[in-house]
Formats: sequence, structure tokens, C-alpha cells
Amino acid sequence: MSIAELLKQFGHEYFLGYLTTLQLTFFSFIGAFIIGVIITVARICPVRSLRIFGNFYVQIFRNIPGAALLILLVYALPYLSVILSYYTCVLIATTLIPSAFMSEHLISGVNTIDKGQIEAARSLGMTFSQIISKIVIPQAVRSSILHLTNLLVATMLTTALASQVPLSPLDLTGLVAHINSHVTGGIMAFAISAFLYCATAVVIGQTGNYIDRKVRIFR
Repeated sequence: MSIAELLKQFGHEYFLGYLTTLQLTFFSFIGAFIIGVIITVARICPVRSLRIFGNFYVQIFRNIPGAALLILLVYALPYLSVILSYYTCVLIATTLIPSAFMSEHLISGVNTIDKGQIEAARSLGMTFSQIISKIVIPQAVRSSILHLTNLLVATMLTTALASQVPLSPLDLTGLVAHINSHVTGGIMAFAISAFLYCATAVVIGQTGNYIDRKVRIFR
């Protein structure tokens, strides 16, 4: 089938699939950011047990394959009497894995902060939580904008895990498999999805570059 024929027959499905991919990307990245900040704080806090937990969390979810994690959530949790919807399982998988990389990027940002700022904050009587919330995390995020931009693109691509479960509506990758199982979409079905992924990645990249130029910290 040609691209015109595919869009005529499956245009609405592509639109829904694109929205599903964007929705998963948005919620996964927000969740990954929140968890990543929490894990980062745990990794730099004075409490040794929290530092060990934070580092353990990163090592686990940075190295586990996404498909393996999704299989555990979908097929293993029911044996523990925990049954989640397919959408929830995909969302959890696409949040936990990027959150580990989020923490790594934020730690890199933390390492760019001059120790003199921390010492000055302590001399002013600021507590650990105040130093973290007002000095460390804001600067770490500003220093990591480009890394976080790349992670957002990677998170979008990770949502292709949704194609491994019967999600409804389908994501872009799952839609290609659906099309080719019903009609002969061929390479053109992949080309449309690939174009949407690439176009979105370009927009994310350009937006990230713009934000980085606005908030970059010059040292």
C-alpha cells in the first residue's frame, strides 16, 4: 500500500496512536523526573542507608531491559495478587527505567556546583532540605537541560514497549504491527510511524536547545 492509501484507511488510527505515544511520553517523563529528583537527593544525603538505596535503585533500573520489566509487571505481579491494567504496566515500565538515567544526569549536574556555594549556605544556617531545594536541584536541572532533552527523546522511544501488550488505543509501534497483521502495509506503514517519531524528536531537540541557551549557567 502507498502512503496515501494507508493514511486514507488508517489516518484516524495513526492520529490516536500518535496521541497515545505523546501521552505515555509526557506522563512517563514527569514521573521519571519526580522519582529521579527523589533518588538523587537520597544519593547525596548524609544518611548512608538512603545513599545505598539510591545507588542500588539506579543500578537496577538502569540495567534491566524494558521488555523484561514489562513482562514482570504484566505476568509476574498477578501471582502476587497484584493485577494492573496494561496501560498502567507500560506507564510504570517507561517511568522507572528513565528515572534511573534521570538521577544520573542530575548527579552530573550536582557535580558542577561549586562547593563554596554549599559552604556559604551552611554558614548562613540553611538546613539540608533548604540547600537541596533552593541551591542544588535548581542548578543541577539547569546544567542538565540538554541531557534531559535527550532523555525525553529516549523516553518517547521507550514507549514502543506498549506494542508488546494489547494496549487500546495502540501506540505508533503497535499500530504498525496491527496494520501489517490485517493488510499489507509493508515498509510504508513503518515509514509513517518513523516520520512521526523523528519529527517529534526534532521538535523536542530544538526546544531543548532553546531552553538551554536561556537558562545555561556560565562558570
